[in-house]
Amino acid sequence: MTPEAIIVLKYISCIVLGYLLGSIPCGVIVAKRFAHLNVLELGSRSTGTTNVLRTAGRKAAVIVFAADLLKGVLAVVFARIIMGISYVEVGIFGFGPPFGLVLAALAAVVGHNWSVFLKFRGGRGVTTFFGGMAALSPIAALLGGELFIISAVTTRFVSLASLVAVVGTYTVMILLTVLNHWPLEFLLYALVGAVVIIVMHRGNITRLLAGNERRLGDKAEELQGPNPGEGGE
Repeated sequence: MTPEAIIVLKYISCIVLGYLLGSIPCGVIVAKRFAHLNVLELGSRSTGTTNVLRTAGRKAAVIVFAADLLKGVLAVVFARIIMGISYVEVGIFGFGPPFGLVLAALAAVVGHNWSVFLKFRGGRGVTTFFGGMAALSPIAALLGGELFIISAVTTRFVSLASLVAVVGTYTVMILLTVLNHWPLEFLLYALVGAVVIIVMHRGNITRLLAGNERRLGDKAEELQGPNPGEGGE
């Protein structure tokens, strides 16, 4: 088997493993275990931390946050093992481990948002995105997390905090790439991840502009309806 074929197989393995990890419905599992509730039928009908907080309580939300974060971290960790030191040059382009790590991390975000175990339903991908970023670039993840906390505390809009955090993370990655010569693949992860999350929050953006977005602390009962609001995850 040629080196090119081997690295392609490794990339495919990273994608499949990352997607399956991301697809684990932590929010559904934890909410059923701790509150005997199905979050897919309550509140925003999302599997993310915010909806679990509103429906199943703080303890369940903390566990879901940690688990969803871990999915992104593990996707990158396992991808490092799969990729090893493989590197192939195709023309002027080089393909090596960084691209495999990014593919795995992005696949985990996709799996979280469109889980194969939930008929392609899920969350918004914010926590899993930051898990992947923490494994790729801890500095960017830390600064992005700080932006999230500041925005969430000052505005009480988790959706807005999520958007500020991912855009801020991408900005930090630009600086790290230019000034510290970090892999361009990591910048690609920040960009694609931010775009996916922004698209997933398009309904929130509309409500924010209209002035009727729900704030952190709203009860799940207030979120029932045909087009329930989503608080960021």
